[in-house]
Amino acid sequence: YFEEQPHIVRSFRKGDYLWSPGEPFGRIHYIRSGIAQNLLEHESGRRKIISFHGRGTIFPGYHQKRYKIEQSLLTVALSPVEALEFTSGQFTAMFRENPCLQMQVIDWFSSYANLLLYEAAHQEYNSTFVKLCNLLYLLLISENGRESGLGDITQDTLAEILGVSLVNLTRSLTRLR
Repeated sequence: YFEEQPHIVRSFRKGDYLWSPGEPFGRIHYIRSGIAQNLLEHESGRRKIISFHGRGTIFPGYHQKRYKIEQSLLTVALSPVEALEFTSGQFTAMFRENPCLQMQVIDWFSSYANLLLYEAAHQEYNSTFVKLCNLLYLLLISENGRESGLGDITQDTLAEILGVSLVNLTRSLTRLR
């Protein structure tokens, strides 16, 4: 369906931003291959990894409002990424004409909201060890995680994803081993 619609094919190298830092969401990507990392950059310069998006993902998602938080969100290619790029107008036209796409967008937002609620309500109270076990399990069962080589992520990246110190992460990995 997406291939048949007006779009631009975009290729991103590892480390490329899918849109410029500080730029509001003006384009929507359907990721055909590779994996991208979505993170929040705080005013202090610290970063918090929020999510990963791979093959079959529509990202940053479709909505019609502008949110200030978008200027603090960055999406970086963790591997080479090939994506179909749509303008907001192009995606709006597809959304209005395709009930299946409407349901997919709703389901995607529901899943994303669930992820963020889980993080806020549950993970905050877990120990570093439990957070690490949960993340490793999610990576293990995730098709995109297995295909993209996320199993090779560094300890620094794991600590950043979990929002914990490298020392605490290392202790937890030692305990897990």
